[in-house]
Amino acid sequence: MSFALSCPPVPFNEPVRSYAPGSPERCSLQRRLEELAAHPVEIPLFIGGEEVRTGDLEEIRAPHRRDLLLGHYHKARPEHVEQAITVATAARETWMSTSREERTAIFLRAAELLAGPWRDTLNAATMLGQSKTAYQAEIDSACELTDFWRFNVHFMTWIYAQQPLNSPGVWNRLEYRPLDGFIFAVTPFNFTAIAGNLPTAPAMMGNTVVWKPASSSVYSNWQVMRLLVQAGLPPGVINFVPGSGSAIGNPVMESPSLGGLHFTGSVPVWNRLWQQVSENLDRYRCYPRLVGETGGKDFVVAHASADPQALLVALLRGAFEFQGQKCSAASRAYIPESLWKGGLRESLLDEVGTISMGDVADFRNFMGAVIDQEAFDRISGYLEYARNSTGIEVLAGGKADASKGFFVQPTVVTVQDPGDRIMQEEIFGPVLAIYVYPDADYHETLRLCESTSPFGLTGAIFAQDRRAVQQACEVLRFAAGNFYINDKPTGAVVGQQPFGGSRLSGTNDKAGSMMNLLRWTSARTIKETFAPPTDWRYPFMAEEG
Repeated sequence: MSFALSCPPVPFNEPVRSYAPGSPERCSLQRRLEELAAHPVEIPLFIGGEEVRTGDLEEIRAPHRRDLLLGHYHKARPEHVEQAITVATAARETWMSTSREERTAIFLRAAELLAGPWRDTLNAATMLGQSKTAYQAEIDSACELTDFWRFNVHFMTWIYAQQPLNSPGVWNRLEYRPLDGFIFAVTPFNFTAIAGNLPTAPAMMGNTVVWKPASSSVYSNWQVMRLLVQAGLPPGVINFVPGSGSAIGNPVMESPSLGGLHFTGSVPVWNRLWQQVSENLDRYRCYPRLVGETGGKDFVVAHASADPQALLVALLRGAFEFQGQKCSAASRAYIPESLWKGGLRESLLDEVGTISMGDVADFRNFMGAVIDQEAFDRISGYLEYARNSTGIEVLAGGKADASKGFFVQPTVVTVQDPGDRIMQEEIFGPVLAIYVYPDADYHETLRLCESTSPFGLTGAIFAQDRRAVQQACEVLRFAAGNFYINDKPTGAVVGQQPFGGSRLSGTNDKAGSMMNLLRWTSARTIKETFAPPTDWRYPFMAEEG
């Protein structure tokens, strides 16, 4: 029990380290990369604080070095999922009764462990298992996840402080209860920070969780689980259950105790889970909360007044960092003829030609490999489509090679038809499609951008003309949940740019803000009357004098 109205430390964004040649952090990370690569691991399930080994093993290999075996992980069967649900349900009473201060201390300690002694381990695991460069791993698995844990406890405190008005003789209170059931966290491969946030955000608010990590990121996600245990997370609060989607998802979605779903992944999977919830409504004790972020077909629109160099950098970084495997990656661009023909075309192609791609342990590389064979095949299909389409010209890249790793060249194409499927569909790879428009058609192009794709996640406008910026803000109001002016559409920072979009991009519950945490609470109003009435009659009922 607490005898104080305590406030956690004021949160701050973890500084991003440079990993420049000769820097201490570079040498330390390189050593950790070598250590992890030399020692393959066997990753168990983690249920109720106990390691569980099923014997059904799956290999973990580095996407950029298919000959590098990082280890194996045990795959859960439905009976293990049932066990995790039972454990999460049993742990709920104790965890929800744990004070805010105690819960806060666990996640603040996790943040400090990650920012300090665990930093190299999480970064190295993310680099090896997900083929991220040192810088991309640093901003993800170190800084963003640290930020989530620091800022979310701050948001939790702020939420609890929101209380109703009182009237004479009455004390009104709001209690922010956890949801009435366990939370199912389904996490993606592309961000270790998202994988760490999706189970821990509900847990901070007093919920217990069954966590299904993406099969292609079990390697780094297991390190997150281990870190949380070291930080003091009690057994059963978060249960780590890797395995196939159907083996885990089906028993979870059929459980009467399902309280909520925290998801980041593809539209087809999200739609299937939502459908399963609707089919199982009669089973549930309550209506499950559905919080999901799916993907995007993110845009950059340039006005004729745009700074060409700033636009160039935004296209290169926005489209090709982490091989375009960000749901916010720049995937389609609308460029005015005057900029395109005035030097941007040549500059873009020249710079793309200098992009280095290879083993991320070689810090000179800007790109690594895409995550797995399935991704490689899907992206290769779009490249083949582009090469064989008369209305598309491949200006740079366009090739892929899986002989040593799943490498896809950074690719730039131009399209004659702005409604082509390559301008509409999420590719999730290093492919930038460009439509060049007449300068005079700026307004029409904004309308075109707004209506072309079914997604609504991120987008950017580049212009020096403030009237053009304002026009874009108005026309593209619902085209992006995260909108950038003279900046690339990637790189949202916790506490600064809460992340999420609508349309086919998800429920827009804004990870990295109090809005997301509110979704994991079920408020109860408490009214206490200190001197209740003792006569049921009202004054107006009295006889006339």
